[in-house]
Formats: sequence, structure tokens, C-alpha cells
Amino acid sequence: MEKKRIEIQMSVKNKSIRVAKIGKVDYISLTDLAKYQNEQDPSGVIRNWMSNKNSFDFYSLWEELHNDNFNSVESHRIKIEEVGYNRFTMTPNRWKKEFNAIGIIPSSGKYSVGTFAHPDIAFEFASWLNTEFKLYLITEFERLKQNESYQNKIDWSVKRELAKTNYKIHTDSIKENLIPTLTENQKQYCILKDSKGIKKIESLEDSNKQLG
Repeated sequence: MEKKRIEIQMSVKNKSIRVAKIGKVDYISLTDLAKYQNEQDPSGVIRNWMSNKNSFDFYSLWEELHNDNFNSVESHRIKIEEVGYNRFTMTPNRWKKEFNAIGIIPSSGKYSVGTFAHPDIAFEFASWLNTEFKLYLITEFERLKQNESYQNKIDWSVKRELAKTNYKIHTDSIKENLIPTLTENQKQYCILKDSKGIKKIESLEDSNKQLG
């Protein structure tokens, strides 16, 4: 089952940065952060950072610490055979697909919303971009977390989902109780229809119609 996604924006040094809450975890847009360095090619900035040896050491260690399903065997293999060489290239999609990563969430296609990452990883990425920018990012993110409108948006979203679920349960319950009742009434009608009393009443009604 796909987890509920809620998005809100914050401003960091006049840059609009999206924050997405997926389930109970916040993720920050790496794509928006990368635009601080290159507006035209943010995906290229992310790819360059992920292909850096020090960066790889950080986000792969994060997965080992927080992800029980992380493919650490393959991670250790490429660390020996690929990482640090010019031929090494890592992308969000490859990281997700080949290593079952959860810290970086890629998005592709016509309606792509960009790449998001857990705050721990997003802050490291921001530090690589610009240390001053990272400090502003942390400040604004903490302010957002304490913002009442942000919490209200999450609370209302949860309430809407609960309301939808309760409505479905209530509707299904009515259907389950109603259908057997109708079926039973239909059975009783069929039984009475063939009885002598019903036939006598129908005969009298026909006689009255003819006299009228």
C-alpha cells in the first residue's frame, strides 16, 4: 500500500524548497536544493554529488544504519570495484533500484516531482553545495517543523483519510445488512404469492374491476 504523501514549501535564502511527509517521515527536495547551484541542470548536480566517494560513504552508511533491507553486499562490492574511479556514476534511480535504498527517493517521467531525501542526507548534500546554505536550510526546516500551519495540514490530511476509511466501513456495513433483508423479503413474497389466501384476494380484486 502506497504511503500518503503531503507536500509543503519553505523559503531558504529566497529559494523555494519543498518538504514532503511520506508516512511519518519528512523528506527534503534535493532537486530544489541543487537549483541553488544550477537552475538548468539540478539532476546533474545530484548525480555529481552521489558519484563522489565521500558522499557515497555517507549515504551508504546511512542506509546500513537505518534500512534493514539495504543491499549492503552490493554496496560493499561497488565500493571496492567502482567508487573512487572516474568511471563510477551513481544516480537516485540506480541507488533505489539496485540497492533497495530508502534514504533517497527518485522520481522520473513526464510528471516527475524530482528527487527527495531524508533530512540527514539532504543536510549533507546542502553542506557539499555551500556550508552557509546548509545552516540556513537547517534553521528553516526546524522553523517549519514547529509551524502550526504545517502541523495542521498534516492533521487535516490524516483526518480526511480516517473519514474516508470510516465512511467506507459504514457503507459496506449497510450493504451487508440490507442485501440479506431484501433477499429474505423476496423469498417470503414468492412463498405467499402461491398461497390460497393470496390467490383468493387477487380473484376478488379482478371481480371488483369487472363490476366497476
